[in-house]
Parts: sequence; C-alpha cells; structure tokens
Amino acid sequence: MDTMQTSSSAGSMHSSSSEPVLHLVPEKGTSYFRHALRDLAEGLKFAKLGCTLGWLDIKLRYRGSILGPFWLTASTTVMISAMGVLYAYLMNMDVHKYLPFLTFSLILWGFIGGTLQEGCTTFTSAAGLIHSARMPYSMHVLRSTVRNWLTVAHNIPVIVGVFLWFHVEPLWSWTLLPALLLWVFDSFVATFLLAILGARFRDVPPIVASGIQIFFFITPILWTPDLMKEGQDWLLLNPFFPLMEILRTPLLGDTVQVAVWPAALGWSAFLASVTFVLFARMRARLAYWV
Repeated sequence: MDTMQTSSSAGSMHSSSSEPVLHLVPEKGTSYFRHALRDLAEGLKFAKLGCTLGWLDIKLRYRGSILGPFWLTASTTVMISAMGVLYAYLMNMDVHKYLPFLTFSLILWGFIGGTLQEGCTTFTSAAGLIHSARMPYSMHVLRSTVRNWLTVAHNIPVIVGVFLWFHVEPLWSWTLLPALLLWVFDSFVATFLLAILGARFRDVPPIVASGIQIFFFITPILWTPDLMKEGQDWLLLNPFFPLMEILRTPLLGDTVQVAVWPAALGWSAFLASVTFVLFARMRARLAYWV
C-alpha cells in the first residue's frame, strides 16, 4: 500500500514538474500571438539543426550523381547562352547589356519559384517529424529556406563568369547588404505563409505554380523595364519587381530608383503581417492538417 502511494506520489510529482504533452485549454485573447512569438523564439534555438537538415537535404537529393547540384549550374548556363543571344536579337538590344541582365534575372527568378513551390509542401513533407517530435514550426521553415539558398548558391559561378566576360562593374553601394537581408527575410516569411496554406488546402501548390508562370511574363525578367515607354510606375504594384530591383540594379552597375525601396519594404511588411497573424490563428491546428 505504501509502495503504491509512493509511486503515485512520485508520478504526480513527475507529471507536475514536466511539461504537458498537449494543451487542451482553448487559446483566448492575446495567447494566439504570444504562443506564435514563442514558437519563433524557440525556432532560433534550433537554428543550427535547421541549417544542418537543409544541408543534408541537398546531399541526399543528389546522392549518387556525378555533378550533383552543379547540374543546375550547367543547365542554367546552357539556357542563358541559348536565350540571351536570341532575345537580344528579337528585342534589338545590345547583347553585352542584355545577357548580364538576363542571367541575373533568371537566377533570381529560379530562386523565387523554387522557394514558393517548396514552401507549399514544407509542413506536409515534414509530417513524420511534426507528429513524432515536439519542435517549433519555424525550424521546419528555416530548413526549407536554407535548402533553397544552398541551391541558388550553385549558380553564383554563372553570374561571376558572365559579369567577367562582359566586363560588368557592379555598383558597390551600402544598400546591397540590406537588400540581401531583405531577400533572406522575405524568403523565410513567404515559405512560412505558403507552408501554412499548403498544409490546410491541398490546392495551393498547383495555384502557386500557375501564379509563378503568370508573374514570370509580367515581371521584367526576359524584358527590361526600359522597354515600357509609359506606365513604369505600375510595375511597383508587382510585389516581385521592387524586390528584384533592389538587388539586381546595383549589381548591374545602375542606380536604384527612389520609389523602389519604399515599395519593397511595404510589400515585405505586408507579407510579414499577414503571415504572423495567420500563423498565430492556425498554429494549434497545423499538426492535425499535415
């Protein structure tokens, strides 16, 4: 009898001191946002794990391949070489100016498209880990973000080679570092947003794929903004245009227009606000959707 009381009291002490596995108390008021902030803070503690998993994803994806991820570099080089000369001839543009523009634009857009498409399946592809271990959701988003940045890094030799061949002198402005940081921030937030929507609605991946194709043609990637004789200000309504301009323009040796930075910051703030509110409201249900 004493043994049973001792074991029960020990079990009660253990259960009271340990963190509960599942909170069944409904969230009210500001608890949604408080728990969402705690998830983001805990995700920073798992940043090293997220980076390691992203690196392992790249290694496993190209395991057994001779060139590995450098197949992306080879395919990008062939595509740029074929498209650059042709489109420069069709649009009657100087190939020495157009090919560096096309190279940088296609590589940036490839990163954007890959980030958006993989973001839709970030939580669903990590369903086993989400169900088996208690980890912050932001860690899975960080894993996907790191994986995409490592992928686009393999195309840097293509940019360097084209810039050296055509003697492109970048404008090393102080805005390059904030632009790069904004790209990292937006890629994380966009992955987070699409991961939530992709976990709830399985129609999101094909919708995003169709949207990427549409924006590919209406965003200055194959064509330069200078071809628009009138209405260039309307390009600021395209969320991808100011984001690309703040990084592409100085690296191509030009000066960024004054209205581009406010538009880029405004779109980033809007994206972050929507993502945080949506995550705060849906965080407690994500494990049941994946």
